[in-house]
Amino acid sequence: MVERRPETRDRTRAIDRHTIAAILARGDLALREKTLWRLLYESAARADEVLSLNIEDLDLDNKRGRITGKGGTVRWIHWQSGTARLLPRLISDRTSGPLFLADRRPAPARTPAAADLCPHTGRGRLSFERAEYLFKQDTKQHDPRRRGYTLHQLRHSRLTHLAEDGWSAPMLMALSGHENIRSLAIYTNVSTEAVGAALAQQDPARRHH
Repeated sequence: MVERRPETRDRTRAIDRHTIAAILARGDLALREKTLWRLLYESAARADEVLSLNIEDLDLDNKRGRITGKGGTVRWIHWQSGTARLLPRLISDRTSGPLFLADRRPAPARTPAAADLCPHTGRGRLSFERAEYLFKQDTKQHDPRRRGYTLHQLRHSRLTHLAEDGWSAPMLMALSGHENIRSLAIYTNVSTEAVGAALAQQDPARRHH
């Protein structure tokens, strides 16, 4: 299974909405990457949780998937119509096995566990390391620092954007799988611009115009 990676506690590196939209709208992406990145952003799930998904875990009709979170807790992650449109294309005629697959079959000496092999194609599960590398490489052009972004920043950004949109802490925790509101707080560092926009929206003087 995909090994869990500790999440980076970065209070300042949420990706702005316009950049997220530009990344997800790119037409030059492989279907696997397009689906993975959109699913990670829409669900605000941890990357290792999403990479551990099997086709059998998906409830496509209800736009959700069953994952095993921290401490072995089983819960559902949810996505929106963007991911829902891509998943059937990614799955194709497969009925079981890892959702996200490596590019090619593993060498005999590096055959993974049966749970990480696709019974239809013989390919292994996409690793966190490979997924992270591709995301960093493909997002360098969007990053002012030209370093590229991390998969964790999709989760961080989604939670920040939903907090800016007024989602309550219980709703954010239900989406993200956080069990402690203090641990959630580091991912909801609302921007100064969002605070200003919210105050302007609520300004009594605005109602008289």
